[in-house]
Amino acid sequence: MDEDKQLVKRTLKGEKDAFEMILRKYQQPLFNYVGRMVGEREMALDFTQDIFLKAYSFLPTYRDDFKFSTWLFKIASNYMIDYWRRKKVQTLSYDQPLDNGNDGLAMQLPCDKPSVVRRLEMAELRDRIEGALKKLPCQLRELFVWRHVNGLSYEEMAEIKGLPVGTVKNRVFQAKEMLRRLLEEKS
Repeated sequence: MDEDKQLVKRTLKGEKDAFEMILRKYQQPLFNYVGRMVGEREMALDFTQDIFLKAYSFLPTYRDDFKFSTWLFKIASNYMIDYWRRKKVQTLSYDQPLDNGNDGLAMQLPCDKPSVVRRLEMAELRDRIEGALKKLPCQLRELFVWRHVNGLSYEEMAEIKGLPVGTVKNRVFQAKEMLRRLLEEKS
């Protein structure tokens, strides 16, 4: 049995440190996903905490024939869907002109003390990518972030969303193509 499933069993037996280990393991990947979906750091922190609370309360319903990370991201996905429904977040059509917006979370890039010029170039690129990412329809942005930021497999994403693997692959490809076009437009 894998480590996550052992930690879940220990948590259900009342070991508080076991859930803390789960939290430490998935806090950053979940925050990265939520942050890129909402684009505001403080809101992402609050939402990540809410998702962990929800996961903790639903832990007795977890079935260990599913991968824990998939189960957790399914909860996060449903949380985001509920948020968008409450907010009535505007979605974009492929035919709709896109507006510009550059506020949000900065991408995390490794830093080996680059020069000031390099840091400025990287900041500009980061802003362009984040701005382009925000312009993607929510459904495409979510899958793109899962695949290319959180490293989820197509199969995991398909299981979370309840979609065929081929549909997930197609949507990730669409997201990449839209991002490429958006970034080329600004070049």
